[in-house]
Amino acid sequence: MERFLCFVWVALWSGSCAWMRGAQAKTVHGGFSSATARARAGQVVARFQFRGDCALLYVRINNVATAVGKEAKLHLFQAQEWLKLQESQQDYSCKEKLAKAQLIMNVNSTEQNITVSQIPYPDTWYVFYADKFTCVETYEDSESEDIPFEMVLLNPDTERNPLDHFSAGESGLHEFFFLLILGYFVAACIYAQSLWQTIKKGGPMHTVLKVLSVVLLLQAASALANYLHFSSYSKNGVGLPFMGSLAELCDIISQVQMLYLLLSLCMGWAIGRMKKSQSKPLQWDSSPASTAIAITAVVTQSILLIWEQLEDTNHHSYHSHQSLAGALLLGLRICLAVLLGCGLYQIIRIERSTLKREFYITFTKGCILWFLCHPTLVTISLMFRDYQREKIITMGVILCQLFSMVLLYRLFVSHSLYWEVSSLSSVTLPLTVASGHKSRHHF
Repeated sequence: MERFLCFVWVALWSGSCAWMRGAQAKTVHGGFSSATARARAGQVVARFQFRGDCALLYVRINNVATAVGKEAKLHLFQAQEWLKLQESQQDYSCKEKLAKAQLIMNVNSTEQNITVSQIPYPDTWYVFYADKFTCVETYEDSESEDIPFEMVLLNPDTERNPLDHFSAGESGLHEFFFLLILGYFVAACIYAQSLWQTIKKGGPMHTVLKVLSVVLLLQAASALANYLHFSSYSKNGVGLPFMGSLAELCDIISQVQMLYLLLSLCMGWAIGRMKKSQSKPLQWDSSPASTAIAITAVVTQSILLIWEQLEDTNHHSYHSHQSLAGALLLGLRICLAVLLGCGLYQIIRIERSTLKREFYITFTKGCILWFLCHPTLVTISLMFRDYQREKIITMGVILCQLFSMVLLYRLFVSHSLYWEVSSLSSVTLPLTVASGHKSRHHF
């Protein structure tokens, strides 16, 4: 299994690096191309969620003479208006479509900007480049020189100055990751030593605690990398692409490990119940069949994650799953939740021990929460505006999965549920809940 995880790591790293090659930051560098603009009835230069009355688009070019000769222009469309224009049954010509832009800016000087004002609520805007060759029927100047540019898109800060690189959909994520890291740090100071001592002692749940700890460390590393990326992003509008990619990679690896852990445990217990009249203590009771099921699910999820990475080149900690790969991922998580729920239900139904039944019920809650939080939050986010969806999904999934892990930690190391389930017991166990035995740590 370790070799397989190493292979998955390398494969996912390759898929994650695709984002580094195709990212569009809020400080955009590129070239205005007449050929591209003509082929697509306008070259898409940037996408940004403006907010407030003092949002700003700043453009800097060097080859002013070429831009003037081409009659270069930037057309700004609100996403909803552009979508209506595309879906309209009326057959608009190329010029008519471009003329319906909410804002038009002539690119005729080295540095210039345009203020995006009177926005009732944050909305997505598309920036298109077009020139006099864009809508002509015949275009012979295929070797026309591109116009290198630098574009900065800014939202107003708390003092209404256009200095904020974050789009409306990203605002608040920087502060969220800071608080998340602070929470991880405080929890590590309180519980790390006791948890390490517990893992060193071994026992029936030794492997489970190790895997849970590795997943937790990966989640913390992802939060730290995201925070570093956003910290740099807030200053230059580009951020640290490597850190952004590393954050997503750490999260993907943690998802793969957690999937293998939950599936192998649940299937091992379920298959063990079918073969034996009395089950072993609640430990990692794996079998060839349960291992095969877990690895198959891990491979399937890994392929879908890589596919989604290649399709969605814009970085998101948690994707809104609008592509086919994303939809299949959501379907897979729902199927896994149903599979685990059915397997655990069969165990709970025939279990006579009240203590073990409570153990399985709590474990079921942790599994269901881990797998269903993402599909549920994606569905809920559809009721909100576009700029709110990414924040709802990102913050919600991270907090739900963190709560799921805390639930599993409490389950496997607490005295009240674990004292009679196995022979492992110690007053030094961390994260304990109230019981008849005193402990030095209470969660």
